[in-house]
Amino acid sequence: MSSPSSLLTYQRGIGLETSILFAHEGASVLLADISGPALERALKKLNELVPDPAGKIETTICDVSKESDVKAMVEKLDAWGGCDVIFNNAGIMHADDADAIDTPEKIWDLTQNINVKGVWFGSKHAMLSMRKHKKTKGSIINTASVVALVGSSAPQLAYTASKGAVLAMTRELAIVHAKEDFRFNALCPAPLNTPLLQDWLGDDAAKRHRREIHFPSGRFGEAIEQAQAVLFLASDESSFVNATDFVVDGGLTRAYVTAQGPPTQPPANLAR
Repeated sequence: MSSPSSLLTYQRGIGLETSILFAHEGASVLLADISGPALERALKKLNELVPDPAGKIETTICDVSKESDVKAMVEKLDAWGGCDVIFNNAGIMHADDADAIDTPEKIWDLTQNINVKGVWFGSKHAMLSMRKHKKTKGSIINTASVVALVGSSAPQLAYTASKGAVLAMTRELAIVHAKEDFRFNALCPAPLNTPLLQDWLGDDAAKRHRREIHFPSGRFGEAIEQAQAVLFLASDESSFVNATDFVVDGGLTRAYVTAQGPPTQPPANLAR
């Protein structure tokens, strides 16, 4: 990467791995999260793994469901020459998210406010920054999910609906702003070995097995595998990649009956 100013939200799982990878590649990175302690842990880990970064590394607290927070977050990049890349990755998967009958309205609204409005606000203010600083290109990467592409009998309706909205919004933004060379792509991860999912699965072996069995490799994905995809989408190597549902799922959405045998070995994450 040629030292772009990058903004990455939610510094756990995919977000943390991506921040470390971007810093390692020489980008200036603004790490954002709603949690101050999470930011402190992320910065400590990044400094351990990239002790002498070529770019600037800073943190900021942001509630992505509040436009004023997102605006202030993006404006912090003015001092770096504006935003070149934003990874809108903040999201929730609430334990009380169920089907159409049992999902509480407050959980529906909370999920949409973070997962959908957060992506809208991030995309909006990243573009405004790019225009303000007369950028001739930019990359906006929004985290969706394979649940927006396939159905599940283990419903999390608010989460699924939110990720479908991210796909549609990303696609439209990509077409509207293509002549500005502002690219929009939606990352679609499969279930991952990250805190967001693993905390939700807990010790429920049956719930875990219902998901693992659909992977041709026999294992969940790792955050670093998503981070490598984000790095590609942020880079000039992906200059003709736009408006995609960029699926990184180990073949899950293309599988019918999976093979028997032990799972494959996952790659090591940077942060652990």
